Amino acid sequence: MPAPFKAQHHLPTYYNTLDWKEKKEVREQYMFDQDYKCSYCQKDLGVRPKQTRRIDLSKFPPNFLKYPVHLHHSHKTGLTIGAVHSYCNAVLWQYEGE
Repeated sequence: MPAPFKAQHHLPTYYNTLDWKEKKEVREQYMFDQDYKCSYCQKDLGVRPKQTRRIDLSKFPPNFLKYPVHLHHSHKTGLTIGAVHSYCNAVLWQYEGE
């Protein structure tokens, strides 16, 4: 079944070359491809995950957790990885260096 939106991107793609609109499209494409499950914790992206690790918000940009779903990408390669909960993205960044 095709994605329910017009834009189709070849995934993975380079995060830093995308404008805000393209990031939204890529995030939505990953969400669709992942059956709306977080690529990190595998839980429903529409439900806030259980917080099992403390997040030090001083390490993150302002409003980092404002939006519930983030586009996860590698800081080494610049390639997108998948759609994740904002909390899971914080865990990946703070604890796993991603």
